[in-house]
Formats: sequence, C-alpha cells, structure tokens
Amino acid sequence: MKMTQQLDQTLSPQIHIIDGKEFAETLRQSVAIGARAFREKRGRAPGLAVVLVGQDPASQVYVRTKMKKALESGIDSFPHLLDSSTSQADLLQLIEKLNNDRYVHGILVQLPLPAHIDESKIITAIDPAKDVDGFHPINVGLLGQGKASLVPCTPLGCLMMLKDHLGNLSGKKAVIVGRSNIVGKPMANLLLQENCTVTIVHSRTEDLYSECRQADILVVAMGKAEFINAGAIKPGAVVIDVGINRVDKGGRSVLVGDVDFDSVGPVAGAITPVPGGVGPMTVACLMGNTLAAAEAIERDRAARY
Repeated sequence: MKMTQQLDQTLSPQIHIIDGKEFAETLRQSVAIGARAFREKRGRAPGLAVVLVGQDPASQVYVRTKMKKALESGIDSFPHLLDSSTSQADLLQLIEKLNNDRYVHGILVQLPLPAHIDESKIITAIDPAKDVDGFHPINVGLLGQGKASLVPCTPLGCLMMLKDHLGNLSGKKAVIVGRSNIVGKPMANLLLQENCTVTIVHSRTEDLYSECRQADILVVAMGKAEFINAGAIKPGAVVIDVGINRVDKGGRSVLVGDVDFDSVGPVAGAITPVPGGVGPMTVACLMGNTLAAAEAIERDRAARY
C-alpha cells in the first residue's frame, strides 16, 4: 500500500510525498479490526491509561489526540490528569495501581514531566509488558538485542513508512541525524535489524552534511528548524523528517520540520511533510502497540490460569 504522492509544481521538479496521515489511517483501521476481535474474544476492549502531570498546552493537545484515536480504534482509554504539584511518590503509586489493573494493557506517561519528578524512575516503574512507549530499560535492551519487544512509536512508524516505500531495506546506507533515546538510538537498532548500514550523526559530528550525503535513507530528528537543506541530500534519497518546530514566517506561526522541505523535496526520492508525515504515524503506532500488549498480556494470563 504505497502511500506516496506526487505534488506537481509548475517551476520545479515533482516532489514525492510519503503521506503519513493516509498511512496512519490505514493502520488505525487495521488496529480497529484487531481490537474488535479482541473484545469479542475477551469480553472487553484493550485498555490504554494515559497519565498527564501538569497543564503544559502541547502535552494537553497530544493527550487529547491520543484519547480520541484510541476511541476511534476501539480501545478503551483511561485518562489520569494530575496537577503539576503531584509528588513523585503519588505518581509512582498510581503507576503501581495501573500495573495491577487487569483492564489496563498499556500505560503511557506523557513527557516531559515537571522538574521535581525523575522521568527515569517513572519509566522504570511501568510494567515492561504495558510499556507501550517502548522506553522501559528492558524493552530498550530487547530491541538492542534484536529480540521481540514493545518498540518506541515514532521510530516504528518511520520504519513502516520506509518499508512501504522502498520494500526490502537490506544493504541500504542509512544516516540518522540525532542520537536521542526516543528516536535516534531505537531507529538505528530497527534499521540494523533490516540489514541497513547505519550511521548516527549528531551535534559533535565533523562535516555532518558530508555524512548525510552518503545516505540512501536519511532520518532527521534533531530539533532544529529546517537545518537540513538540499546540500545534505544524495539525489534520490528517502528523507524522513521527524522534527516539528513552530516558527514565524511572514508574520504567521507555522509548523516546520528539521528539513528545509522546499529545497530538499525536489532532490529527494521521497520525503515526509511536516505536518502530516511522521506525527500521525506515531499515534497510530501507539494504538498498534496497545493492541499488541493486550494480546500478549491476555495470552500470558490464559497460559497461567
């Protein structure tokens, strides 16, 4: 199901767009079918608990979107909206309660957390079987070993789009811009499992653009608006832009990626837009992870009892 479109441009070459929004909707429909079958077999839907601490506006938007998509996917959502003054001890107590709740199959704690809460302790407290973000050290370790695990949603969505567009990734030269635990490192492990030759570049890399120009696949997740331009692109490369930045253009506030879309688009073989590229896939993969976690947890329960 190749989700690639061409944008006809009068004065420049055609740009091949990887449509994350359309791909995500197809994935969500597949999850909805699986969730319906799960409900018919188990007598209840897969359950996702979403925990938000504080009133960060962006986080509130993300949480509302996730709960809406859960409903559309046939997944029960259990929101826990906590005051910013919530203590670490109280948050850990809530997570323990959710770990033991048989109706909750996935636990997502929206990041960032307030400064007085240690994110690593919160992530580690989540039952790895319910860690639908894929951030728990056990899931990170399993991914690094190439074993089955819950995988972080953003790199998983990127991989799905790459495989849909390119098919077999074996032997491709992949360059990842950014070394975060959320995107860069898990993305590298996923591409290694597909037999790509993987390079990670970052803020300390010498001649970063030269490294990027070697890439058949370029995944950019660095948090700098429109930093990657056409001078960093091998003609025909597939470019996945994970960045999302709000900037002022002509007196208007607009969202842009870490890639300069206008200059890179005509050079690349295909490119994800911002918005409408990676973002929708991240949420769709969260729903997929929740369904996968629910099925695994219920299989384990059936085997034990």
